Amino acid sequence: MKTARPTAGVTLMELVVAITLLSLLSLGMLMAMRVGLSAFAKTNTHLMDNRRVVGAQRIVEQELEGLVPVMGVCGATLEAQTGPKYAIFQGEAAAMRLVSTFSLQQAWRGQPQILELLVISGEEGRGVRLVVNEIPYTGPGSAGQLCAARVPDPATGAMMPVFLPIAPGPRSFVLADQLAYCRFSYLTPGGPPNQPDRPPPAWRPRWKADGWPWGVRIEMAPLAPDPSRVQPITAIAPIYVSRQPELPYDDKQQ
Repeated sequence: MKTARPTAGVTLMELVVAITLLSLLSLGMLMAMRVGLSAFAKTNTHLMDNRRVVGAQRIVEQELEGLVPVMGVCGATLEAQTGPKYAIFQGEAAAMRLVSTFSLQQAWRGQPQILELLVISGEEGRGVRLVVNEIPYTGPGSAGQLCAARVPDPATGAMMPVFLPIAPGPRSFVLADQLAYCRFSYLTPGGPPNQPDRPPPAWRPRWKADGWPWGVRIEMAPLAPDPSRVQPITAIAPIYVSRQPELPYDDKQQ
């Protein structure tokens, strides 16, 4: 007489062990994916921050390099543009105005803009930030409205324009944020070459001449330095003015 063979199958204990191992394997794969996605997100954040800093640095340099030496009439309007002219350039330690061919929206392809760069307090009063306003330049009258009056300089006696204060607004663009400091300085030319004791060119925190400086420097430092990220650095742009806009030129060939 033959003995009946047991039916093939798995026990409950074997089933529990198999499910437990499968759950641990799935959990391990999930944790590996989570770590990978987290590393990818951090890398992408670092990359975007670095691109933002480099992009802002390049924008500032292009804005300064695109300076246009134009003259305005202080207190003029779009209709009435008579009176003594002045160089459209304001240089303060924390504020600067100039006309540039570079704009944020149209880069080098658009019309000239009156750029207003201003250093303001950061979010919640932590550090400072650098912002810029763009005003379309349509002629001396559009820039003349930004000049309140002309007063004699106490040191030189030359008539200098007094500009209206720059104020941030809803359309102000933040170029750099979370900065420990941000300050402007201007390369002032020296004295006439025929004077042996003339002062050498120097960087000044304020532009006090009627004209344009030889260069502009914007010094920046991060509020919380991080060696793993690209940090804001000092931007220096030379200013080339080959023609004096207040002087008439005869470009006709003889």
